[in-house]
Amino acid sequence: MSKTTKSDQEQNKSRLLVAATGWRQSKAMKWVFMALFVILFYLNLAPHIIPETYNITENSISDKDIKAPTQIRDEKATRAAEEQAANAIEDIYSNVGLRNVQLVESIFLRIEGLNADDQVTEQNKIDIYRTEIPSFYDKHIASFVETSLANETYNELLLEEMQRLTADQKYTIPEETFYKLPKLTQEELVEMRLVAKEIVRKLTIDELRDAETARMQVAELVNLSSISNRTAREIVSEMARFSITPNKFLDRTATDEAREEARLNTQPIIYKENEVIVKRGETITPDTYNLLVEANLLQDTEHNWAKLGVFLVALLIATFLYIYFTQKIGTHQQHVKYSNSQLFMLLLITLLNLGIMQIIALIQSETNNIAGFLVPAALGAMLITLLIDEHLALASTFISSIGGAIILNSSSTGLFDYKFGFYITVISLAAIYSIKHASQRSAILKAGIMVSIIGSLSVLTLYLMMEQLERMPLMYSIGLAFGGGLLTSVLVIGIMPFFEVSFGILSALKLVELSSPNHPLLRKLLTETPGTYHHSVMVGNLAEAAAEAIGANGLLCRVGAFYHDIGKTKRPSYFIENQNNMENPHDTIDPMLSKSIIVAHAKDGADMLKAYNIPKPLRDIAEQHHGTTSLKFFYYKALKQAEEAGVEPDFTEDDFRYPGPKAQSKEAAVVGIADCIEAAVRSLRNPTINQVEDMIHKIIKSRVDDNQYNECDLTMKELDKIAQSLKESLMGIFHSRIEYPEDTKAKDNDKES
Repeated sequence: MSKTTKSDQEQNKSRLLVAATGWRQSKAMKWVFMALFVILFYLNLAPHIIPETYNITENSISDKDIKAPTQIRDEKATRAAEEQAANAIEDIYSNVGLRNVQLVESIFLRIEGLNADDQVTEQNKIDIYRTEIPSFYDKHIASFVETSLANETYNELLLEEMQRLTADQKYTIPEETFYKLPKLTQEELVEMRLVAKEIVRKLTIDELRDAETARMQVAELVNLSSISNRTAREIVSEMARFSITPNKFLDRTATDEAREEARLNTQPIIYKENEVIVKRGETITPDTYNLLVEANLLQDTEHNWAKLGVFLVALLIATFLYIYFTQKIGTHQQHVKYSNSQLFMLLLITLLNLGIMQIIALIQSETNNIAGFLVPAALGAMLITLLIDEHLALASTFISSIGGAIILNSSSTGLFDYKFGFYITVISLAAIYSIKHASQRSAILKAGIMVSIIGSLSVLTLYLMMEQLERMPLMYSIGLAFGGGLLTSVLVIGIMPFFEVSFGILSALKLVELSSPNHPLLRKLLTETPGTYHHSVMVGNLAEAAAEAIGANGLLCRVGAFYHDIGKTKRPSYFIENQNNMENPHDTIDPMLSKSIIVAHAKDGADMLKAYNIPKPLRDIAEQHHGTTSLKFFYYKALKQAEEAGVEPDFTEDDFRYPGPKAQSKEAAVVGIADCIEAAVRSLRNPTINQVEDMIHKIIKSRVDDNQYNECDLTMKELDKIAQSLKESLMGIFHSRIEYPEDTKAKDNDKES
């Protein structure tokens, strides 16, 4: 095989590998998944925000029950009820004390004064009486109005009503009465004044709307008085009638206020959420049709603003996820790159979580709004923690809380039910921190119990804050929350295998199961190749520590190291760690054949792992841990044989390389470095710290120079951290064999002496 042909095969193999895994890192696929997330999130939230519409016309017959999606106020019916309540309020009349007795007093005092004045002629007195007495009435009313306005005793509308009504009912004194007044003596006037005042007082002491009714009683009361003079009685009657005015007036302001208050106190006509507006088979009346139009329940109503709002919510959350996917997280600030398969898995888990919330929401109502506490909302947080990582699970908690607060909202007063948002946040965080270090399936059940306890406490906290301590609702809510936690653990245990198989996910739980020495392949490795088994365990210890130093998956490296040399079980005696008390078979066979046997163990291992249904990440480590490194020992041995035979070599160093592929992940690269360094250090009889450190750096440098890590995103800084971790681990493992500088110097002095 020529060098060009070999290179072409490697390039073709690399292209196939990229094509097979390219969608996992494709930016286009990432955008597709993000768009899919927006659509699915929109479809889950829209039914709970955008009301259902109906295809109906006025005077048609409804073919279904039309229910109110939220609380709807019937404005027309409410206005009619308000007007009916206002019209039921009768006019309010206020009693205004006009001091009519004082009016009588003023008139008679003026008469007495004029009659006592001898300098005024009788005709002049008559003219004065004609002018002044009627003006007494107007002045009296005007003075009362002015005083009332100044003291804010009565409102302006009431006083206007008083002026209008008193003017309309003002009594006109007959003309002949004025001619009789000058003829009265002072004694008669004094008696008449007292009688007139008493009569006016009696007739105006009660509320008086119509003055004419009271005036009709004047003559009777005058006849019963002590006045015997007929003329005097006539004058008293006229003056009393003149002085009697209405004192009960329509208070329009008070009436309007009372009617407005009646309108405000009228209960609005409201259709509660899910209450039937139109029953099936009923005719759509014009009023009902207008109500449906006002409530935006007809199909020609687009609800575009509500749709835009829901879309923007979904878009904002997707944007948040995208930003989170591209930021640096973790203790070591490594740049975490989530693959598209992980994004797709997140999409499915989120959809599953929201779907379960939709099912619970079906039994949720405004009167029975505690069913939401049964929702196993921590399911998504647990699955993401176990299948991806806890950082992404924390981000998903934000999504679940928003979705749950909308989907489980049974109230008609708002878009969100914040008690369910709070509840979902608390139980999701409890699930993440309870499950993130899980190493056995039983840990899921324990985490579920923890979620039950924390969820119950959060429900109790909510009830305490809302001061709703009714015993039965509280107990039911706590019971549902406890049951929801247990349901979460059951669902996680049942669903986990689906994701592990479908996506080839190696969860921490699965890795711990595969690391058991009782696994058939590890038992085969232990019984048939004990040297390789011991080597694999040592490599696992080294690789795990090194991986954790750079933020890679340490547990994956450990378990991958356990299986990385499983292919050696096909020909165990051809590998030096298994050659106890036996000759090395490579001493007697052709170097090219030795090379073929050695390099085959990577491919053989991957095939064996595939036959036992071992997940792909472990198969990749077994196949890629040597990359395309060169077997220099056999290459130089072949060169030496060709030189001794005096022939020109018909091979190149590339013919003595592993077929690859190169390490595609940091974990595969770490296992490969740990594998090579562990074997190299074990070959040293009495290694010193400097020897170990030099060997580590030499091996890593040689692989970097050979471009073995240009496909796995390992940085030079990370390689330095790997070297430091391997050095520390080897010093711990081979402590008794490593010679420290002081010991080496002491031995040299002993030799010299």
